Amino acid sequence: MSEFWLISAPGDKENLQALERMNTVTSKSNLSYNTKFAIPDFKVGTLDSLVGLSDELGKLDTFAESVIKRMAQSVVQVMEDSKGKVQENLLANGGLKEKMKCSKIDLTSFVTHFEWDMAKYPVKQPLVSVVDTLAKQLAQIETDLKSRTATYNTLKTNLENLEKKSMGNLFTRTLSNIVSKEDFVLDSEYLITLLVIVPKPSYTQWQKTYESLSDMVVPRSTKLITEDNEGGLFTVTLFRKVIDDFKTKAKENKFTVREFYYDEKEIKREREEMTRLLSDKKQQYQTSCVALKKGSSTFPDHKVKVTPLGNPDRAAAGQTDSERESEGEGPLLRWLKVNFSEAFIAWIHIKALRVFVESVLRYGLPVNFQAVLLQPHKKSSTKRLREVLNSVFRHLDEVAAASILDASVEIPGLQLNNQDYFPYVYFRIDLSLLD
Repeated sequence: MSEFWLISAPGDKENLQALERMNTVTSKSNLSYNTKFAIPDFKVGTLDSLVGLSDELGKLDTFAESVIKRMAQSVVQVMEDSKGKVQENLLANGGLKEKMKCSKIDLTSFVTHFEWDMAKYPVKQPLVSVVDTLAKQLAQIETDLKSRTATYNTLKTNLENLEKKSMGNLFTRTLSNIVSKEDFVLDSEYLITLLVIVPKPSYTQWQKTYESLSDMVVPRSTKLITEDNEGGLFTVTLFRKVIDDFKTKAKENKFTVREFYYDEKEIKREREEMTRLLSDKKQQYQTSCVALKKGSSTFPDHKVKVTPLGNPDRAAAGQTDSERESEGEGPLLRWLKVNFSEAFIAWIHIKALRVFVESVLRYGLPVNFQAVLLQPHKKSSTKRLREVLNSVFRHLDEVAAASILDASVEIPGLQLNNQDYFPYVYFRIDLSLLD
């Protein structure tokens, strides 16, 4: 399971024995994998300040989780063509490198081997300063996330709008990627080439009658340019002065003249805009090469290549595998990976702070508690695991333990739902960030 329970109990002899009993029962019954969760000693300050911090940390915990979930979903969006590789890009790099001896650290490993980052969040500072540092860090990440995803979504929307124009029927779709200069008589004072949509069952009728729909139609000037399931797009060349008469007669025969003027500059502009948007969107994910699907309806057999300076296949001296990998990543994906990692690491530090603050408030001074991380083996075992914990630690709060069995029992002075309160300190960590 990707769910963890972070709990704590007093560190006296009686409760350490209770923790041992918990470990024995959960291990024999195969309920959970348990490990100690190291939390450093902080400057406690006053109990009043801890009460305020408890409330602030609860809000910051919720905020941090929402930020990393949004970042995870942004990675899914950017990697839309490689969704199977999303999870391997959601890592906690930057933490535990010395302990784990590797550059890629998955989320579960980071949580189960958690170590407080003394350099980033010094424990000698007052607790309120540590919390303020975490809050500012997450607020900045969220601000940047909003800005970057807004830019990406605008780009994606513009591209989708252009793609929609190229995917309609012959009456509505753009023709810039279908027609060519050679299909038209251009720069003639007297002649003009029209585009006519002919229903498929009427192809033969069109070939027999188009020259006689009006006077001054150029013989053998029709050509099928493209077709869809309903009909085909034909050219026909005639004198300008009979345009209106030809349109009227064509309509009477259920042929539709498509209003279109071949403007080479406008067509070039539209093609370049589509190419640019496709290139920009792909570069947010990968900068090495952007290729449109061969034979696509947008721009058939067209490729856009973005070549990095130097030899892209040659690694720089002293380069690590992860650095070589990141060279092929676009700026948005690279930013998401780095800052997801930062936000996730900050979130687990917030969990550690919550355990510390709640343990001091619950068990009192001097600070003496043991934090333990439990990973339930399967969803069906969580109810039994909860029963074991409530039984082992019932002595810590008889009223709370009773209320778990009887929802009608109220805990004096506690404004929480009874389901959120247990005889021991408890916080849940859910790593199902893509659900």
